[in-house]
Amino acid sequence: MTKMMGADIVLESLKRIGVDTVFGYPGGVVLPLYDRFPAHPEVRHILVRHEQGAGHAADGYARASGRLGVALATSGPGATNLMTAITTAHMDSVPTLFITGNVARALLGKDGFQEADITGMTMPTVKHSYLVMRAEDIAPSFAEAAYIAMTGRKGSVHIDIPKDVFTEEAEFIWPEQVSLRGYHPVTDGDPIAIEQAAKVIDAAERPVIFAGHGVILSDSSEELRAFAEKTGTPILNTLLGLGSIPPEHALSYGMMGMHGSYWANHAASSADVIIAFGMRMDDRALGRFQDMNPTAKIVHVDIDPAEHHKNVYAHFPIVGDVKRVLPQLTAAVSSNSHAEWVRWIDDLRNGHKASMSVPPGNEMSTQYVLSKIAAFAGREAVITTGVGQHQMWAAQFMNISRPRQFITSGGLGTMGFEVPAAMGAAVACPDRAVWTICGDGGFQMTFQEIATMVDEHLPVKMAIMNNGFLGMVRQWQELFYANNYVDVAMSQPDFLKLAEAYGIHGIRVTDRSQVDDAIKEAAAYPGPVILDFRVKAEGNVWPMVPAGAALNETIEAPEHAIH
Repeated sequence: MTKMMGADIVLESLKRIGVDTVFGYPGGVVLPLYDRFPAHPEVRHILVRHEQGAGHAADGYARASGRLGVALATSGPGATNLMTAITTAHMDSVPTLFITGNVARALLGKDGFQEADITGMTMPTVKHSYLVMRAEDIAPSFAEAAYIAMTGRKGSVHIDIPKDVFTEEAEFIWPEQVSLRGYHPVTDGDPIAIEQAAKVIDAAERPVIFAGHGVILSDSSEELRAFAEKTGTPILNTLLGLGSIPPEHALSYGMMGMHGSYWANHAASSADVIIAFGMRMDDRALGRFQDMNPTAKIVHVDIDPAEHHKNVYAHFPIVGDVKRVLPQLTAAVSSNSHAEWVRWIDDLRNGHKASMSVPPGNEMSTQYVLSKIAAFAGREAVITTGVGQHQMWAAQFMNISRPRQFITSGGLGTMGFEVPAAMGAAVACPDRAVWTICGDGGFQMTFQEIATMVDEHLPVKMAIMNNGFLGMVRQWQELFYANNYVDVAMSQPDFLKLAEAYGIHGIRVTDRSQVDDAIKEAAAYPGPVILDFRVKAEGNVWPMVPAGAALNETIEAPEHAIH
């Protein structure tokens, strides 16, 4: 068998695990790898402008496509610049592979130039981290890494390779099967647990479903719909679960949680049985844990047993893949309608729609702009966001209708996610329109990736909600810190001149009468576009569950806010 350099083994391994794109940034210790990219044209390398951008792009690629996202960086600062992206992906269970180079083996642990213990740093934020010390171990490490990232509870995996391992020769031996001692993800639900859960679901009078990111990650939206329709159970979504059920479906009641709807939060608080699929039972979705719904019986389906009982006690925990467990439960339960319960939630929604409506008047609110973008873009577009007020309004008003349509940082809440994630989504889905909803603060953290978009001909539309504030922080300072605005007002560059500097199209919108034409103009332009929407400066996101409050303490309107 012919021997290969370690660098060639890396690239052959990427091909074997189905990787067609790597987002990366070169540096000294990875030059032996970059030297071999031209010999492997099947693997497209996209040169980013910052390693964090590479990581978020790999994340966006994975969320939009369901395939493994890959980012590559050099040692030292290149590797440490990936840390935010690694943690972002891992918190949201996104299948990603992060490859770093390191100093030569003889220099490890000796504070060599640009050395960092990235293996140690990543250990708490990945499913597994490899330090590959022999070229012959490269192929098995990549096979295992892809298997770990894409199975069980999906997540990020890291591989670190010293420079001289890239140049060392070894035989390329690809493991046809991967078997890892101690790693055997359970996919099917235990039949006894299924039977017990089915009995409590059949006996429920006011059941409700919490549909989380796991439904999206496991491609289980059809199975979710079948279960909900058979049992007549209303569906509430977490932020990352949006898209698992179309909003027009009769059993779809939208987002629950800190900025979820009044009716969703009260349905969650009033249910007698909660059936949670693929969610972490986190604080942003559930509010104050002990008072979320203390009398409800909870059925919690998750592939990660560590999530059971972590925040809320699960009376009926089921370990398994949502895609496999949902059909098991659907077969085990009886048909039902729960018409009276559904009617109660419908009445609640009809009586409280104003709290989730576009504000009246002629002022250009973010809600108005986003509702217009949603109407134009339709359900086939991909929407990414940053983190803050614009993110919550996007979740509320952008009519998220299908899986993998809405890409946002949930668990880590990473500002600056919006632009590079959109870039990754555009690479993954070249036939879909990609719109990224940006905060004026978060946009300035990572907008350098516009240069990458230009190089790669990625026609991402960047809609900046420019209110001159770090909006969500300002909202909290207004509501809970007696209007004491400290370092939240931001001076902005001229975003149109920025567009000109990058050689792309820029549009400024100062009045709501200009919104429709601006969206159409941006969509018609064949390349990236910056839209500078000068939205209302001090709008607040409602409804709101204050930090430490319960879901049934949702504040619906400003006049009910506690200062």
